[in-house]
Amino acid sequence: MPEVDQTTLPKVYEPHEVEKKWYAFWQKKGYFHADASSKSPPFCMVIPPPNVTGSLHMGHALNSTLQDIVCRYKRMKGFNVLWLPGTDHAGIATQNVVERELAKEGKRRQDLGREKFIERVWLWKQKYGREILTQLKRLGTSCDWERERFTMDLGLSKAVREAFVTLYEEKLIYRDKYLINWCPRCRTALSDLEVEHQEMEGQLWYIRYSSEIVVATTRPETMLGDTAVAVNTSDERYQKLIGQKILLPIVNREIPIIGDHRVDREFGTGAVKVTPAHDFNDFALGNDHKLPRINIFTEDGHMNEGALHFKGLDRFECRKKIVQELEEKGFLEKIEKHRHNVGHCYRCRTVVEPYLSLQWFVKAKPLAAPAMEAVKKGKTRFIPENWQNTYFVWMENIKDWCISRQIWWGHQIPAWYCENEKCPVIVSREDPKQCPHCGNTKLEQDPDVLDTWFSSALWPFSTLGWPEKSVELKKFYPTALLVTGFDIIFFWVARMMMMGLKFMGEVPFKEVNIHALVRDIQGQKMSKSKGNVIDPLTVMDQFGTDAFRFTLASLAAQGRDIKLSEKTIEGYRNFANKIWNASRFALMNLGEKVGPVDESPLGEPPLGLYDRWILHTLDYLTVQVDRAYQEYRFDEAAHLLYDFFWHDFCDWYLEFSKTESHQPVLRFVLEEVLKLLHPIMPFITEELWQRLKTEGESLMTASFPKAGHYRFEKESAEVEHLKEVVTAIRTIRSENRINPGAAIPVVLSASGKGLSAILQNHSKVIERLARVSTLKVTTEKVSSKGMAHESGAGFDVFIPLEGLIDFENERKRLAKEIGKLKQEVNAIQNRLAQSNFVNNAPPEIVAQEREKESLVRVKLAKFEETLKNLA
Repeated sequence: MPEVDQTTLPKVYEPHEVEKKWYAFWQKKGYFHADASSKSPPFCMVIPPPNVTGSLHMGHALNSTLQDIVCRYKRMKGFNVLWLPGTDHAGIATQNVVERELAKEGKRRQDLGREKFIERVWLWKQKYGREILTQLKRLGTSCDWERERFTMDLGLSKAVREAFVTLYEEKLIYRDKYLINWCPRCRTALSDLEVEHQEMEGQLWYIRYSSEIVVATTRPETMLGDTAVAVNTSDERYQKLIGQKILLPIVNREIPIIGDHRVDREFGTGAVKVTPAHDFNDFALGNDHKLPRINIFTEDGHMNEGALHFKGLDRFECRKKIVQELEEKGFLEKIEKHRHNVGHCYRCRTVVEPYLSLQWFVKAKPLAAPAMEAVKKGKTRFIPENWQNTYFVWMENIKDWCISRQIWWGHQIPAWYCENEKCPVIVSREDPKQCPHCGNTKLEQDPDVLDTWFSSALWPFSTLGWPEKSVELKKFYPTALLVTGFDIIFFWVARMMMMGLKFMGEVPFKEVNIHALVRDIQGQKMSKSKGNVIDPLTVMDQFGTDAFRFTLASLAAQGRDIKLSEKTIEGYRNFANKIWNASRFALMNLGEKVGPVDESPLGEPPLGLYDRWILHTLDYLTVQVDRAYQEYRFDEAAHLLYDFFWHDFCDWYLEFSKTESHQPVLRFVLEEVLKLLHPIMPFITEELWQRLKTEGESLMTASFPKAGHYRFEKESAEVEHLKEVVTAIRTIRSENRINPGAAIPVVLSASGKGLSAILQNHSKVIERLARVSTLKVTTEKVSSKGMAHESGAGFDVFIPLEGLIDFENERKRLAKEIGKLKQEVNAIQNRLAQSNFVNNAPPEIVAQEREKESLVRVKLAKFEETLKNLA
């Protein structure tokens, strides 16, 4: 165990050395490692595997912090916790990184060949591929690093092949020529989810195809592949033309005019060009009308030999040339501005192209049905629950999943083709030596690799040893919880559900906690181009990891995006310092009493009133925080702990302890609150817990506090009265700008003798905490003339202002403040009277305005009363 000076605590908390020391200690002691033979109840989570190319960003930081809070809480609750880490091979992203490295050497991957290129990628992975996991450790993540996995390690590669072959054998995987999203830059197919649509300012070109037909298009270059013009069957303008043929401009190829109910009569002229090989709607329309498919593009987005004299041109250069020729030949009617959504590759931002290509697909609907049913039956629960609706909508409309990618880095598809083209494809768990159909030994493996998400979909069980029947698989599957962002419900959550039920017969996780996005303080998405990115590593260096983690937890309200600023993190750095300084005071107060104690805090000497109050408050806090952790209400847990420690413990109990305290209670409360804080702030709590000389090796292995032992309702109510009185006096001092150092006379008017007696009993404490020179407690009515007044539950506080303030100046100030407050109320009322604001603003903003109006009115009434009393 690291040496800890248990006699003194440094005046200033320096987080970095503390963080390094305890993380190394936890790892050395094996606290993160799950025991597959343990009889403790299992709790398993798999980390959403970050890309091997990645570095820590705010999304990772939030996701990993929330997972770590859950893991640390569950360990303290006695669970055998397995948090399984690893990385994703990220096919397209990783290949792009290594290709850029090669480009610096003046080489292409084709110069190396597939085998040498793959070797180069593995070398890159060994050198840089664990960087993000190292960065995650900075966050304090308590993953079981001994079980770290990679989506292309031997075990997972075996699982991928087993899954592919099984699905193929059950005719759930097939190969077909189909229209897919294609990235000309990456030269690979993309799934629908890998295409990011961006609204852009474009143009609509109106092209005359005949004397009676003008079509409008956003992509005039694709007309070279047109095989029909379509009109709506109910459009009276064109009904007589259906079935006729026209000559395609420039190409001079005859194409038919067809009628179809799917054509939008309102778009353009109501007549649309049909290019089955280059438009998804046209592909479906072409299939139904048995139209030919003419591909006019090459894989890199240039025009092929089917593009006539435009062959070799880049697609956008071709667009300019074809528009120019259409205009010269009198076919271009007009051009209009047109905003429309344009698909981009999620990796390189290149405009994608619908492209006719031979690809591998998974039949999704048969897999989606049981995955939806499992959620409907409650076998998997979404938190917040509304995200299950998003899941259902996508699953109900799911399309077959294109799983082949035309790159080299990834799981190469386990399919082989015989030299004899008449032989069917060979799909096998083992590399075949010869064709099982004709015996030919000349076989060629399919060059494509599988979509990265195919291997990721197997992650909850492949990482536990599947397809082998491992001890871990039996012990920890299904996993208990998945924590992830809403942006990958379709990419990942849905696919894991489908694959888990297919291969394991059970859901992959019982609960899915969906967290929101981290945005900047204005609610804008963070991006380098905007210059509003906050680097997690930088803020951890600047403010400490615990402060950063507490910030993320405190802002992680379910269903609401996080608005983050460095100022917020700085505020919680101050909270960490408060914890340190308060603990330092407590340790100095405890002196030799530091260390394990056999007696209960209720032991001798008898507990004082303030001890009973803090124990009662702590008991109530424990119940609430326990529930908040259990329900993944991280923000609620953080706020409860902040309020208790800063206010109840520091502002009140430590002050009370200067008058009266039972030292074992002080020590007990500090120890318990450190336990409650530990899941969110692991480093500072471990350091302080060790200095209390507590039994056990680590706070990580301590039991989570249990509530129900200390209930003192009567005593607690008495202290709450005392707190309210002191707060009321402090409020009057502040609002009337009375010198903070001046001792002042106070009159307390209680509503009854019982309360009067309580306040009289606490008079010395009230005098000390509120800087009161003389305190008069009465049950009689008190005149407020010349007095500052504040009301509470069953009492009124009066402070004679004579000699404390300049009455004339104070009357002027109050009149001015009242004027400002009235203007503020009017402004808020005007805003709330506008139907546009009330109907269009987010509900929480409207609620904030109404709450603000209420608070301003209360303040206004108070100032008006004070001014009246000073008259």
